[in-house]
Amino acid sequence: MVISQLKYVLIFAVSVLLQVLLFNNIVIAKVLSPYIYILFIVLLPFDIPKALMLILAVTLGLTMDLFTNTPGVHASATLLIGFARPLILKLITTRETLESFSTPRVGNMGFHWFATYVSILVVIHHFFLFFLEAFTFDGFFITLLRIILSSALSVILIVLSQFLIFRR
Repeated sequence: MVISQLKYVLIFAVSVLLQVLLFNNIVIAKVLSPYIYILFIVLLPFDIPKALMLILAVTLGLTMDLFTNTPGVHASATLLIGFARPLILKLITTRETLESFSTPRVGNMGFHWFATYVSILVVIHHFFLFFLEAFTFDGFFITLLRIILSSALSVILIVLSQFLIFRR
């Protein structure tokens, strides 16, 4: 149990540090910026209590807000995906599958399932984050382009992390 909790603390710390030190410095043509820190929320166990999920999501977002000087932007976006995650899991997974496995991993659930799950959460996160960041619909198509391109890159990086870090 303690080892499991330490694993998630490590995932939290590494995902935030990678985001702050590496991925926040990658901006291509002002439209492509990957956000991989949400990997922490993506990888939480299926049976985590909803209240704990929301607390962890807000904590992750507030940590990112602290490092990026964006008061509440990341916190609200991560809270949204923390809230949406159980609903998404219900939509794309059967109860028997959720009971058979404890965590969402490519090795457990398969590539197609994991890519779909990550894609939905990343698009929700990026849509909310980028429109909240812009706080206007004036540059709607530029913001939409940022959402699409950044979501694609973020999904690719998160799925690749499964093959690089969580190999069997």
